[in-house]
Amino acid sequence: MQIKIQSDSSEDTFRIGAIIGARADKGDIIALIGDLGTGKTRLTQGIAAGLEVPAAYPITSPTFTLINEYPGRFVLYHFDIYRLEGSKDLEDMGYEDYFYGDGVVVIEWAERIRDILPEGVLFINIKYLSEHKRELIVTGKEETVNIIKNLLIKGGF
Repeated sequence: MQIKIQSDSSEDTFRIGAIIGARADKGDIIALIGDLGTGKTRLTQGIAAGLEVPAAYPITSPTFTLINEYPGRFVLYHFDIYRLEGSKDLEDMGYEDYFYGDGVVVIEWAERIRDILPEGVLFINIKYLSEHKRELIVTGKEETVNIIKNLLIKGGF
């Protein structure tokens, strides 16, 4: 199932992320796809807020470290796959412990490792529309997408 959401600002993208994060459960994997500057990290900041990661933890893209961990209602594992060639590069770091653990995983540039993502992943493709506007295409299990859709409607999207 798929829904499309328009974000008219960075604040909207954050709020959408917060709604998704508030609904996230341990073991969830959220795969973000989009060009540079489309708002993947901003969406992740919102997801972190929804997971109740304390504001004292700045959520930044882990481009050079590959993964950042943040405490919250569930631990947030934030991957950035930009510098990797593909899924084989993740094998040495024991990605399975994260993917099948008790935290919530957010992966920027997830299209680079699509071949190792398990079933049930929530995909969010972010498209640049204009300087401030983005289109988010959310794809996943029908039940999950419907829950997010209903929450977004209540949140004014």
